[in-house]
Amino acid sequence: MKATVYVTIKENVLDPQGTAVQGALHTMGFAEVGSVRIGKYLELELDTNDKAEAEVQLKAMCEKLLANTVVEDYRFELEG
Repeated sequence: MKATVYVTIKENVLDPQGTAVQGALHTMGFAEVGSVRIGKYLELELDTNDKAEAEVQLKAMCEKLLANTVVEDYRFELEG
C-alpha cells in the first residue's frame, strides 16, 4: 500500500524559509507571489493491505518522527 504524507508549517507559525524564497522570487521579477510556505512531501510503501492498520501506523510515524507537531501539521493519503 502506498502512502503519501504532507507536512506543513502551522498557519500561526512564522516560516523564515518561505519568506526567504518569497524574497528571492520577488528579486527574480516574480512580484505577483504573495506568500510562500515551505513543507515536506514523503512517499512510503507499506507492507500491509489493512487500511485501518496503515492509518494507525502512519499517524504514529508522523507524530514520532516525520512531523514536529508543535509547529507542523500533517495529513496523509493511502492508495491500494
